[in-house]
Amino acid sequence: MAGGVSIDIDKTVIVQAVIFALLVVILKPLLFDPVLKVFEEREKRTEGARAEARAMQEKAGALLRQYEKQLEKVNQVATQEREHLRTETAKLEGEILGEAREVAQKVVEDGRGKIRGEVSKIRFDLGRQSEQLARDIAERVLGREVR
Repeated sequence: MAGGVSIDIDKTVIVQAVIFALLVVILKPLLFDPVLKVFEEREKRTEGARAEARAMQEKAGALLRQYEKQLEKVNQVATQEREHLRTETAKLEGEILGEAREVAQKVVEDGRGKIRGEVSKIRFDLGRQSEQLARDIAERVLGREVR
């Protein structure tokens, strides 16, 4: 057999097989099973944590949607209130301006009335003074008293 590998099977192979089997029987409960249990427990906890994280994320999403709905409602109420206040302010402004116009009109009318009264008084006074002045001029021109 040229180039082939020759294997001699003797007692050492059987001893090694027995030692291997013995090690498997001894190490399985002492080492392999606990390690596999640790791996399994770690996998369970990881999956549990992932599921819990998904649940928390879904809950956070639901809370965010609820918050946005409430915020939208608050914005609508604020907009309505703002429009109501604008309307009330415009109404109040109109009332105040109307009252101010009435007061201004009354002040102007009162002022015009006072001016008319003063003009009449001044005209009356001027009329009396002009009569007196005319009498004085006539007395000087005629040289006698005029009645």
